[in-house]
Amino acid sequence: MNQSVYEQLAKRLDALPNGFPTTNSGIELELLARLFTVPEAELVSHLKLVFETPAQIAGRCDLDVDEIKPLLKQLARRGLINAGRTDEGLGFSIMPFVVGFYETQIGSIDAEFAQLFEEYYREAFSQILSVQPPVHRVIPIGESIRQDLEVQPYENAIEIIEQAQSWGVLDCICRVQKRLVGDPCEHPIDVCLAMSTKPGAFDHSTVINAVTKEDAVGTLTRAAEAGLVHSVSNNQQGNFYVCSCCTCSCGILRGMSEMGIANVVARSAFVNQVDDSLCIGCEDCMDGCQFDALSLSGDVMQVDAVRCVGCGVCILLCQDGALGLVRRQEEDILAVPENEAAWRQERAQARGHDLDTFL
Repeated sequence: MNQSVYEQLAKRLDALPNGFPTTNSGIELELLARLFTVPEAELVSHLKLVFETPAQIAGRCDLDVDEIKPLLKQLARRGLINAGRTDEGLGFSIMPFVVGFYETQIGSIDAEFAQLFEEYYREAFSQILSVQPPVHRVIPIGESIRQDLEVQPYENAIEIIEQAQSWGVLDCICRVQKRLVGDPCEHPIDVCLAMSTKPGAFDHSTVINAVTKEDAVGTLTRAAEAGLVHSVSNNQQGNFYVCSCCTCSCGILRGMSEMGIANVVARSAFVNQVDDSLCIGCEDCMDGCQFDALSLSGDVMQVDAVRCVGCGVCILLCQDGALGLVRRQEEDILAVPENEAAWRQERAQARGHDLDTFL
């Protein structure tokens, strides 16, 4: 392994807002070596967050355009970099590790790669998960919100699905990874949703099963009924996936259950509220709360508003209609970055990094 090339790429990835921390063991270099050849790693370490054509990249980095063009296309096909249209033609940009090219490896992940990720997760992920603003944001199950409340489009999973033009379902890489390292959980795997504003975007994908909008909503319902928490990228505009997460396998929520990091995910604008006149203290709802936000006091359930992330999972378990999500006080609602660019700026500032070299 040409360690210096992979160290260069690792440093470049860690300079991104998402982060890619180094470790004492150097396991992150082994991860990169599994995914990138030496020439590919060297090339990707030159890419920016904005799309550039092969000619622009070659001119800026003093590279041969005829050599890098096929490399860039191959990298994009394997989900290791982004590809998109520019005014000058097809362009390419760097992709973070998470959320990014790790998740795109769902079609190729094997036991060896899963074990490498697990070792990296345990050694370095706390540094990614402890930075604000979080990578992910919880969105509630629609039917858990009391009907008289105003809900913004970016706060509702159904609204996010409605805004897309094509939809797809794929396996959750978190649960696949945990299964491959011998620690599976009981939750369903085929519940991750991908979306695009381009019609037919997933028709030819080998890892994403193209579905109708109705099927996408059905998948969301199936995940909620399985006790999974919906989360999306932490921005108002440009949400292109909905994850259905659990504290036993999710790479983000495990940060709370295994590492004790409180704010690994941005809570929703809602909080659970108990109707004392309807609650019979049956404790069924407690089985569905992954955040230890519920406790029984006498015969009535109590909600810890600090621990409650406003997911609404427990509400589906209440047969008596005693639970429902209400909007938090305005001062308790976390601001959601308008778009990915705004999220990047906030995150980079929190990490003390300058994004100018990537733009």
